[in-house]
Amino acid sequence: MAGIKTAQEVKEEGMRLFHEGLYDEATAKFEQAREMFAASGDEIEEAETVNNLGVVYRKQDKWDEAIAALEEARATFVKLGDHNREAQTLGNLGGLYADKNERDKAKECLRQAADAFAELGDKEHQGETLLALGVQLWKTGDRSGGLATYEAGLQVLPKPTVRQKTVRNLLRMRNRLVGQKGGN
Repeated sequence: MAGIKTAQEVKEEGMRLFHEGLYDEATAKFEQAREMFAASGDEIEEAETVNNLGVVYRKQDKWDEAIAALEEARATFVKLGDHNREAQTLGNLGGLYADKNERDKAKECLRQAADAFAELGDKEHQGETLLALGVQLWKTGDRSGGLATYEAGLQVLPKPTVRQKTVRNLLRMRNRLVGQKGGN
């Protein structure tokens, strides 16, 4: 019996392989875990595993498979009312569309994800998503909107990195300087 693994253990093994960059092996483990979760009737974990497959496919530039997997996972999360995982999947879709240079789709997914994270009170994910959205706005030529959105993301983050703190402080300094110029 010691050799039999649970679906969760197989999924965790898939995550380990993914983090090691062994995408084909991770895919095989995620497919195995998905089947095991489906057999046990655990729809949430099955959908989470499908989401993981979407992320692996994205890393492999298998766009159609990635979109299909992420949309399937999202539909399940919507059906089951899991708003947090739905928002995470939207964020993953936004990143995928950004990688494909489909900026409008990326912006829409990221905007929806940021709004959902705000409603959930998840400031960390909201901030990270706003940063990604700001970059997409910037890349589509909306410089002021991109900068404002990026800055909003920096302000929301509860635990910014050293680099993020530096950028936040530079933007504050810029705002003070611009504010002084406007007052003259």
